[in-house]
Order: sequence, then C-alpha cells, then structure tokens
Amino acid sequence: MALLDRHLAFLAALREAGLPVSLAEGLDAVHALAAIDLAERKALRAAYAATLVKRQAHREAFDTLFDLWFPPVTGSPETARERPAYGDPEVRRLRDELSRLLVEGDDDLLRDFARQAVGAYGRGSGGGSGGSPWFSYQVLRTLSPDTLMAGLLAAVLTERGGLDEKVARRTFTRRIERLERFVAEDVRRRIAEETGAGKAARGAVRRPLEEIDFLRATRADLTAIRREIQPLARRLAARLTHRRRHGGRGRLDFRRTVRASLSTGGVPLTTHHRPPRPHKPELVVLCDASDSVSSFAHFTLLLTYALREQFARVRAFAFIDDLDEITRFFAPGADVVEAMTRMTREARLVWISGHSDYGRAFGVFADRYADAITPKTSLLILGDARSNYGSLNLETVERLAGRARHAYWLNPEPLRDWDTGDSAASAYGAVVPMRECRNLAQLADFVESLA
Repeated sequence: MALLDRHLAFLAALREAGLPVSLAEGLDAVHALAAIDLAERKALRAAYAATLVKRQAHREAFDTLFDLWFPPVTGSPETARERPAYGDPEVRRLRDELSRLLVEGDDDLLRDFARQAVGAYGRGSGGGSGGSPWFSYQVLRTLSPDTLMAGLLAAVLTERGGLDEKVARRTFTRRIERLERFVAEDVRRRIAEETGAGKAARGAVRRPLEEIDFLRATRADLTAIRREIQPLARRLAARLTHRRRHGGRGRLDFRRTVRASLSTGGVPLTTHHRPPRPHKPELVVLCDASDSVSSFAHFTLLLTYALREQFARVRAFAFIDDLDEITRFFAPGADVVEAMTRMTREARLVWISGHSDYGRAFGVFADRYADAITPKTSLLILGDARSNYGSLNLETVERLAGRARHAYWLNPEPLRDWDTGDSAASAYGAVVPMRECRNLAQLADFVESLA
C-alpha cells in the first residue's frame, strides 16, 4: 500500500473510531510528515498525534490504530509451537526469562519477549481461508505471569533490601500489565497482517467515552463518566446563572438616572438599573429510575450528585410508578455508590406494577412537592417518556413547567425511536423542550446551547 493510501485509510479509521479529524487536520498531518524522517517511527507517531489528537481521552484509540496501520515489525519469524504439556522445559525457560525481564523493567526487551511468545503460542487451532486466528489469552495462560509474583517479590526483597513490599508489588503489577498490553498489541498486528488493518481496527477500538450511549454503558464506563461529570455540572450551573443574569434587569438606580437626565434638560431619556445580585440557581431534578433506563438513571444520579455543589439548592426526585424525594441520599460528603445503593433499597419508587407511569409520577409530585418549584427554579426531567400506554397527565406537566423559571427534558433514546411503541416523546416535548441526550457529547451540546 502506497504511503498516501495508507495515510488516507488511517484517517478514515480514526474517524470511524469516533475521533474528530477534519480535512484541514489531515492536511496539517501531511505537512508535518514532510518535516520528519519517515523511517523514524517515534517521530512519525508524534507528528500524527500532534496534528490529529485533540483530547487525551482519544490517545489510547489513536495509539491502537497507529500500531495497526504503521506496525513496528512485519512478519512472524518465530515458529508456532503446539500447546505445551505440563512441565514443558521450554515454557519453564520462557518463564525464567520473563521473571528476569520483569525485574529489570526494560520495556523494549519486554516488548520483544511478548512478540516472541505470541509467535510461539498465540496461534489458535482451526481458522478459515484467512489463516488460523491469534489469541492473547493462549499466550498469557501459557506464561501465567501473575503466578510469578511471589518469586519476583522474594528476589527484590532479599537481594536489594529496604524495598517496601507494597511498592514492589505495585511495580511488578504494572510491569505485568504492560506485558499483557504488549501481547495484545502484537496479536492485533498479526491479525491485521492476515485480515487487513481496516477489518482488525473495527474490533480493536472502542468508541470514545463521550460517545458511549448511557443505555449501553458498563460499570467501568460509568466509573469513567463519573470523572467527566463535574466539569459539565459547573458549566451547566454557570449557563443557567448567565441566563438568569441577562434575563432581566435589576432595580431602578434612581440617583444615576437623575444624574444622567441633567444632560437632557432633566428629561430621563435613559434609565439606569442596579446590577442583579449574584446568586446560585436552584434546581429540581425528576429522574426515571425504571429498569429500561437503569444505566441512564445511574448517570443522572451521578449528575445530580455533582450538581449539588454548583447550585444554591438541589432537590432530586426519582420515580417508577411512584415517586419519592432522594435528595437525602446525596448529602454533602456521601459516597455516590453507597447513596445509589441506599436509594434502591429505601426509596418508595414502586406503587403497584413497577413499570414506568409518568402520568401518576407527575401527579404525585404535584400533590406532595409542588412547593419545590418556584420562579427561581430550573426544572430538569430525565427519562425516555415511555409511560406503558398510561395517562400522560400533560396538564400537570404544563403547570409545573410554567411555574419554573426554566424547564428542560433530556431523553436517552435515539431520536428515531421517539413516538414508537409507548413513547410519548412528542406529546411531552410540546410542553417541555425535549433534547436527545444519549451520551456525554450530547450533554455537553445541551449545556452549550443554554448560552
């Protein structure tokens, strides 16, 4: 493949993986390549990264794809071996060599060792016309690096002395993780050689965190999302404060108005007002906590947890077919995971069926907590608007939204699924402005739209 073709295919793979790479940035990369020695792979990686990667969160995906399109080596000179029997002397030799390399901590030597091990034990049996597949787990199962920990600790603690065991264990754990990463990189390289880099790339890179759907987020994804929520909460509070500050003027400044009227013969053509007093806005959150949106509910509770420090007052309510205030679970200093566990166990969210009933939930809120919404309050509703064909109670929703200063509805479902089945998205959207909010990127867009 010619260099230009490889360059264009690499850019296309980055875009397919969710990295925002524009045409201008692709041209910037070409100009950067003209300034370096293309035979220097580290310089090549740095040039591409400097021109194409905008966020640190995208770096891992970039490095994975770079290694597929610009591999450090090609071919497989090592001879594949049969699955080793217990006590195989060659495996014992490799494990002894691995122990030595883990003690030394040289990444280049460890990467070469991983390449050798994959060539010997990484190819699986079977396969098709494209050749036998390659697997990381076969290599790691053969070497069993985790079982070397006791010997590694004994070596450094007795020979070097004075090294804290916790520090040594943490060091070797990180080196073993690097070995596992080197094995995975070489497996991907070999698969790319046999099936094509484009095909290998599709299964090698996950979408960026900001594009992962809340409804499909794993526990690990939600943990990572938690770190991204705090800055978004600060921006949301700032935007709502900005809208309030510019939404009206302060009280009339009589003295300044009279003074200004002297230039017009005592006629107050221009009035002057005192600036509005700075404040933190108030917020009320209504969150659907049913099973159909459980991951989204987890996210919204993370958002509520982050928002409590940015607003003067935050009251949070969760509902399924009953509704309860959950503010008490998210008091300052509370652990967010423990708070969610308590909410699931203690909050009264189920009345009869345990299925979403938006109409009843809004009615219960209006009956029990109507005083929560004032002209100073921003109302935020989070849910998929699927009410299992029950009453929508639109009059109550309209009344609540009319009482609040601002009202917004974030829906985690794709726009194409709105109004399908029992979805009442358009009906509710006619009362409260509804936005698609499936991931962090769309949440950020919503925050920016509040300018």
